[in-house]
Amino acid sequence: MDDLTSITADDLAASHENFSAERVNIVAKNAVTANGIRAAARRPEGVAANALGFDIEVTQGERCNQERSGRCWMFASLNTMRYRVIKKYNLKTFELSQAYPLFWDKLEKSNWFLENILDTLDEPLDGRLVSFLLTDPIGDGGQWDMFRSLVKKYGVVPKEAMPETACSRNTGDMDRYLTRYLRGAAKRLRQSHEAGVEMDDLRSMKKEMMDEVYHLLATCLGEPPASFPMRLRDKDDKLVLAGTFTPKEFFSTAVDMDVDAYVSLISAPTADKPFGHTYTVSRLGNVWEDHGVRYLNLPPAELKRAAIAQLRDNLPVWFGCDVAQSYLRDEGMMDTAALDVDALFGFPVEGNMDKAERLDYGESLMTHAMVLEGVRLDADGNPELWKVENSWGKDHGRDGFDTLSDAWFDEYVYQVVVDKKYLTEEERHTYETEEPTVLAPWDPMGSLA
Repeated sequence: MDDLTSITADDLAASHENFSAERVNIVAKNAVTANGIRAAARRPEGVAANALGFDIEVTQGERCNQERSGRCWMFASLNTMRYRVIKKYNLKTFELSQAYPLFWDKLEKSNWFLENILDTLDEPLDGRLVSFLLTDPIGDGGQWDMFRSLVKKYGVVPKEAMPETACSRNTGDMDRYLTRYLRGAAKRLRQSHEAGVEMDDLRSMKKEMMDEVYHLLATCLGEPPASFPMRLRDKDDKLVLAGTFTPKEFFSTAVDMDVDAYVSLISAPTADKPFGHTYTVSRLGNVWEDHGVRYLNLPPAELKRAAIAQLRDNLPVWFGCDVAQSYLRDEGMMDTAALDVDALFGFPVEGNMDKAERLDYGESLMTHAMVLEGVRLDADGNPELWKVENSWGKDHGRDGFDTLSDAWFDEYVYQVVVDKKYLTEEERHTYETEEPTVLAPWDPMGSLA
């Protein structure tokens, strides 16, 4: 046995002796084995800094719950939109259907996937690109730009017009069977191409496949309404909206939001993505004719500045982050000072990489989307603590709300969506005119919340 490449008996004896020699290691072992890492690393001083109270705050309706699905990006998007309905009509609460965009997203992602399969027919099946496309063709996650595409094409509906189903509350089985079908469809298209079938005939095959995808989705989620009756009463029980609407008419009338004015700002400090430039991700999207995503990469301070400006105008802010990092889930606190994992173990674990290195080495990326609805400022007007609306129900955190420290924002917030009027003139010009750099499909900025 090579002593330098294998774990030897001497190595184990030395590690045991080193661990047992320090009383703090025994205390840490007892605490962690009984309570878990986060509970043992919890710092009460850090937790105390997350007390509620904000200088700028918008008031939302009752909490929503995505249940056992990965629809956070949809819930976050719809929460920014329902806020407009609540405000416009003076409602106590209101909720838009989350099953409605789920149906269309799965349908559009299926078409997006099959079009990518047709576009890569001559790529090797075991190559990185096709393997990547086959990995998760219609997962629940998404980006703001993808939701904008859905809304522009299909509109929105109230929750009563397309309520939740067993398959929208828990998407696991539906996703598994649809993914299996699509992989089989990809196999048929590739094998037909190898047998000499022309592209026009392959596209006819794809049309038939999409009809079967629709059938599967309608079975799981019901068919989306083409129109629906609507009656809205305000807090004083006064009828404020009545009629029959198509989904696009309802969006135009009730939500009345220029979704094309909203842009995605990211903050990725890696060497391959200089700040102040635009980026897109190859083969990332859902609605084929609306293309893909577009980002402007800026330092965290610029994301905060734009978010605060939008909050000051009494509008919530969609954002994406790596939610599991330095997170006390039960208490609803995202704060790098609320946990001290490195002190618990006695060496750098969380502190062994900076933000860029975490992205480069696969340790961090955007995993969850939520809504910023408030911020606390210090005496100089700088942000200290952010109020966050999550989509995990009212029993999560503090009545469904989380808090996010400003230091955590710097480390783990990767994206905010704001009206482009809150950008500087230079930022807006860059976003609108610069040809974006195309990132690889597997780039961390292509992750789906």
